[in-house]
Amino acid sequence: MERREFLKTAGAGALAAGAMIAGAPAVHAQQTIEITLVTTWPRDFPGLGTGAQRFAQRLTDMTNGRMKVNYFAAGERVKAFDSFDEVASGNAQMYHGAEYYWKGKHAGFPYFCSVPFGLTVNEMNAWIRFGGGQELWDELGAEFGVKGLMCGNTGSQMGGWFRKEINSADDLKGLKIRIPGIGGDVMAKLGASPVSLPGGQIYENLIAGSIDATEWVGPWNDGFMKFYEAAKYYYYPGMHEPGSMLCIGINKKWWDGLSKSDQLIIEAAASMENDVMMAEFNARNGEALNKLVTEQGVMLREFNDDIYDAFGEAAAEVFEETRKQNELAARIHDSFAKARQEVGSWMKISDQAYLNKRNRVLGL
Repeated sequence: MERREFLKTAGAGALAAGAMIAGAPAVHAQQTIEITLVTTWPRDFPGLGTGAQRFAQRLTDMTNGRMKVNYFAAGERVKAFDSFDEVASGNAQMYHGAEYYWKGKHAGFPYFCSVPFGLTVNEMNAWIRFGGGQELWDELGAEFGVKGLMCGNTGSQMGGWFRKEINSADDLKGLKIRIPGIGGDVMAKLGASPVSLPGGQIYENLIAGSIDATEWVGPWNDGFMKFYEAAKYYYYPGMHEPGSMLCIGINKKWWDGLSKSDQLIIEAAASMENDVMMAEFNARNGEALNKLVTEQGVMLREFNDDIYDAFGEAAAEVFEETRKQNELAARIHDSFAKARQEVGSWMKISDQAYLNKRNRVLGL
């Protein structure tokens, strides 16, 4: 090959290679984002704790370790009920918990977990995503420097564990019962003494007799906690938590400093856990309930209509008091009530009507 032809060919190749390099996306070493996640749950606690751990691992895996989540269960870094302040202050970037734990900070927080006669999981998802719920949640959280995202749901919870049968609302009078949030306010209206305890402290208080009754979640979680060793009467349905949403609370200043793509990755990981946790509870609760009844001698009882009517009257009083606390609480309640009416009316002739017909035909 002549020298002139060789240089011409080599030059063309160099130009082509240069064009390929120029057209390729630039690859830069991306800095690891360290995330401290504190929770209100014991480590490896089924459903609630393992769901939070699953979210942490998923976020790490989705980013190939670029977002490194350092997980701390309740008591490992801060106490369960100190998780909110740890994140609001900026000492940690995220917490996983139940928003009704922060009722003492603002009356609006319980609506973003569950309230008496509230929303089922499908209704909650509709309200948060399309009914203005997320916008109100953002407004509320901004007052405390926190951003909330849906990250799990337990579905409709059981009414609780009692040492004695509950045949009327009068049987609740004088009972010390572990029940947080607005549900506790309803019980107080009926003469009970509500107590707020983190999950890891319920069993010891029930066994010791410091409390007479407790609600927690459902058969899968409750069986793991062995509440049946102290209380044999297991009531349903729970008026207080018809679709308890768990959340990731994020330090807002830290969140606002993230790129849009990183925010979307976190939202995607949280949204996935919102679905996965609910699926797991539905898959495991039935078998767990059967074991409680057949192997542990648990006596399953349904709250009668008179008791539920009393719950409803007390809840109406509590909601009116809640609305009067401040303007934002009133707007949150009104938005929630609108979703309950509109979405609930549709569910009545869709999911609920179908299940009633299906279960009658199949004898379920």
